[in-house]
Amino acid sequence: MRLYSNKSELKEEIKKAYEKYIAEFSNIPNELKAKRSLDVDRTPAENLAYQIGWTNLILKWENDCKAGIEVKTPSDKFKWNQLGALYQWFTNEYAHLSLLELKTILDKNIEEIYKMIDSMTEAELFNSHQRKWADEATKTAVWEVYKFIHINTVAPFGTFRTKIRKWKKLELSSYNHNTK
Repeated sequence: MRLYSNKSELKEEIKKAYEKYIAEFSNIPNELKAKRSLDVDRTPAENLAYQIGWTNLILKWENDCKAGIEVKTPSDKFKWNQLGALYQWFTNEYAHLSLLELKTILDKNIEEIYKMIDSMTEAELFNSHQRKWADEATKTAVWEVYKFIHINTVAPFGTFRTKIRKWKKLELSSYNHNTK
């Protein structure tokens, strides 16, 4: 996993990965948001819904922690061994929205994550045992808060960017050919 020397570096990496990721959606027509491709596991709307779901959870964990509310990871409704059901919940909750609405929500979440990072000290972000939710989220490892941020922003933005690019290669060419 990528190491960061400070929160500015983390934010810059999120920004760089996010800008590349979100730009992939700029030329996808909304009428194709739910178009399934045999070689890609998520539609464009499902791809964005997944990202919204995880970024919402990071923000909820931190907000609940600050409010003194017991944090349940990954969520109040799902345990770690129910990730498939959690992903389906993300799809049900968000994928019906337009691509513009999905991108707007994700933009807002990323801005909120930047604020969350800014509100934390370097120690809170990069040292272990700084947040109970981070300590209790994994059974076998102790993760620092920045790792949760990284694996739910930078890492999937890269992986999912590749998937959406593959989807576009397969689906947009035939769409553009048929609409001419």
